[in-house]
Amino acid sequence: MIKQEVNEIKRLYTPNRCSITRICGCYVDGEKNKKTEFKEAFLSLPEEEIFKYFELLRKTLSGSIGKNLLDLEFPLAAEEAGGTQEFLLRLRDSKLKDDTLLSEFYDKVIGNYEYVGNYLILLIHDAYDVPGKTTDGLTMDDASDTVYEYIMCCVCPVNLSKPGLSYNAEANEFHNRIRDWIVEMPQIGFLFPSFNDRGSDIHGTFYYTKNPEEAHPEFVDSILGAVLPLSAANQKETFHSLIEETLGDDAEYEVVKSIHENLTEMIDEHKEIPEPLALDKQQVKRLLEKSGVAEEKLEDFEQIYDAAAGEKTALLVDNVANTRTFEVKTPDVVVKVNPERTSLVTTRTLDGKPCLVIELDQSVEVNGIAVRSGKSLQEILG
Repeated sequence: MIKQEVNEIKRLYTPNRCSITRICGCYVDGEKNKKTEFKEAFLSLPEEEIFKYFELLRKTLSGSIGKNLLDLEFPLAAEEAGGTQEFLLRLRDSKLKDDTLLSEFYDKVIGNYEYVGNYLILLIHDAYDVPGKTTDGLTMDDASDTVYEYIMCCVCPVNLSKPGLSYNAEANEFHNRIRDWIVEMPQIGFLFPSFNDRGSDIHGTFYYTKNPEEAHPEFVDSILGAVLPLSAANQKETFHSLIEETLGDDAEYEVVKSIHENLTEMIDEHKEIPEPLALDKQQVKRLLEKSGVAEEKLEDFEQIYDAAAGEKTALLVDNVANTRTFEVKTPDVVVKVNPERTSLVTTRTLDGKPCLVIELDQSVEVNGIAVRSGKSLQEILG
């Protein structure tokens, strides 16, 4: 799913657009016991509750694609009878009215979600009448020929509210506040099937994780039957390791700077394209070639890539490139540069020693004190 498709679904969670047919839930305590279950026609709920559920659902579609929001594809085995995708299809097609299927789903989540504490499993069913669009992108609400029927699940921690004093308006007094069990924003969730090309894609699901580094692979494996990609942090670490292993001990500053500049340029050129920019093995190799990596350094690159990332793994550029700053770091000095002004920092040999040379303009501060850039550093520091 792309950002526009995610936003289109999020816009449904408002009173005038809502088409949710049913909501179900199961409250689980810290001992993995089912404390209570409920199922309701969504629009029959009190208005105040509807708005609170909207918040939870919108949060399940929030964050960055490729970090918090992950497109997952089902392996073929998952789509066979008894597979995870086949089960989710039956759950969706039941419109959440089959108590046996619901109970089985709750049991699967409870048995495969590792969490210490109480939580709420929420499920909704929706049938969205997808409006048509003109060639210039205008929405035509009366020209729909597609219904996107889906379920969404979100798993939310339930914790006691904080202790404190509260004001009693009737008595005009302050008293110890009664602590309530509060449903918090979801930790994980998923949309099934995916909303790709503004329609149902039963071969994929859209997964949400609040913390990209704690994506609950046990849940994804057992409930969705899919494989998580490398996390954003792992993609960045893998990319750095690829560069370091390819360049070896004699990595040159100018080459690494060129890699950064080329990545920044790629992101800038891609900013109008909705799909996330990803680089596969051959594209990473071409990036290194363009950045000045010597041909002999790339002789074993494909084997290095397969070992570090996996033969078919693609790396999202937004996850591996830092476009906000350009940092040069030594054990004693850290230099941060505007990523659009990396040309200000060069390397040079002075008195037989390799040095970083920083071009200074008329505005220079040392510990917040403005100084004349014409003075040498030795003069400034005394």
